[in-house]
Amino acid sequence: MSTSLSVNLNKVALVRNTRALGIPSVVFAATACLDAGAHGITVHPRPDERHIRPQDVRDLSQLLATRSPGTEFNIEGNPFHNLMDFVRALRPQQATFVPDSETQSTSDHGWSFPDDAERLRPLIAETRALGVRVSLFMDPDPSMMKHAKAVGADRVELYTESYAASCGTSRASSVLQRYVDAAVAAQEAGLEVNAGHDLSRENLADFLRAVPGVREVSIGHAFVSDALELGYDAATRAYLGCIREAE
Repeated sequence: MSTSLSVNLNKVALVRNTRALGIPSVVFAATACLDAGAHGITVHPRPDERHIRPQDVRDLSQLLATRSPGTEFNIEGNPFHNLMDFVRALRPQQATFVPDSETQSTSDHGWSFPDDAERLRPLIAETRALGVRVSLFMDPDPSMMKHAKAVGADRVELYTESYAASCGTSRASSVLQRYVDAAVAAQEAGLEVNAGHDLSRENLADFLRAVPGVREVSIGHAFVSDALELGYDAATRAYLGCIREAE
């Protein structure tokens, strides 16, 4: 089973939004990445529209539907803010529920159970009834995985910031083991596993070699940083090369 690469285009939109010129184009970026072999596109449209805007989400949905039907469109966000509007209107292949506040600069923690269970349950059920896979953004805590399954999720996305921060330190091995244990617990509970946040060309292959059964990685900040230097095509091929190296 190969790991899929989903490119997060938030930072492309962030650069565009600094001027009123419409460049760089998120549709162009998505097309270039898909042409180079990326398996999907991720966006996280926040309520303040500081990067991805509602029209971007609609444009990308249309692009994927017409250019390559079935290619995964993953929309991330807080289901208690604006995510459900996009899910209901566009029915992407995957919705990743993230417990971020409206003021956060980036996602920095996962859902907690049993605290979040009852309010998540009906929204997960609604999303799945629309034919949309549900992934829950989760810290690498093995004890939480059975609860994520119990509320109806299809997948979990392991929040990998602590892994990335530990690379090259004395903590690296023990931190990585938490992800191994969390992935095993998730799969034993009947969940599939995604991963994302601060993954890069420098740390991706090592992560995938160690953590079993990762179905998808979502990479944004490091990818767009690399694309500024290498171009979208070369950056995409470089990340696909990391995945192949791990396999």
